[in-house]
Amino acid sequence: MKRLLSLMSLTAVLFLAVSAGAQDWAKARLEKSPRHQEWVKVTNGDRTVHSFIVYPEVKQKATAVVVIHEIMGLTEWVRGVADQLAEAGYIAIAPDFLSGMGPDGGRTPDIPADRVREAFSKLPPEQVTADLNAVSNHVMKLPAANGKLVVMGFCWGGSQTYRFATNRSDLAAALVFYGTGPDKKEDIERIKTRVYGFYGGNDARVNATIPTSEALMKETGKPFDPVTYEGAGHGFMRSGEQPDAQEPNRVAREKAWLKVKDLLKKIR
Repeated sequence: MKRLLSLMSLTAVLFLAVSAGAQDWAKARLEKSPRHQEWVKVTNGDRTVHSFIVYPEVKQKATAVVVIHEIMGLTEWVRGVADQLAEAGYIAIAPDFLSGMGPDGGRTPDIPADRVREAFSKLPPEQVTADLNAVSNHVMKLPAANGKLVVMGFCWGGSQTYRFATNRSDLAAALVFYGTGPDKKEDIERIKTRVYGFYGGNDARVNATIPTSEALMKETGKPFDPVTYEGAGHGFMRSGEQPDAQEPNRVAREKAWLKVKDLLKKIR
């Protein structure tokens, strides 16, 4: 029995170690990046939204991309997405929507992993929109920005991307990664930009909502361009970049990333 308990304890320790270091690969990539990265504090009323921003190494002014994180919060991987967007020639800013939600007013890194989802459940939708508007206004006013704004998000962030498109009229594009869309016609009618959807074939929960999105977008005359990568699962942009990525997720991530860069080139 003692031996069994020891093995169980060792297994638990190893699991926690693997979980804690699960994004070490993303952190290592960030640390090797030659691009200018910085943290900024964006003010939204009495709130401070901690945001990670990365600048491209280009001569001309650049399009700004707001990156909305997953339900796991602002992780190393999400920051890495911002860096890769800057590598492609864009100013990328990734706000931490859990700013102020942690102990003593902390943010994502200060919240225990098993409490992050609970923190998300307490976020008022109006606050999320206000945070997004504040971050968008901040990045568009930067001297290096060209005045064009794109928003992209993953999972929870994908749904928030779709929702933000109903609340902000000056977006150049909205890139929704495996997120659900609004299901009310009056919300869809407010969209003023083209929405691009990226979905994994093995993601029945989210994919079940695509027909409704397609129907509402068509009914209201809004441009919607969805693509589904067969064999890929939910979260393929992150899991497809991991060192141990399954082949369908890796392929989907590569194809989706090429599509993103192609779309952004047309917005410049």
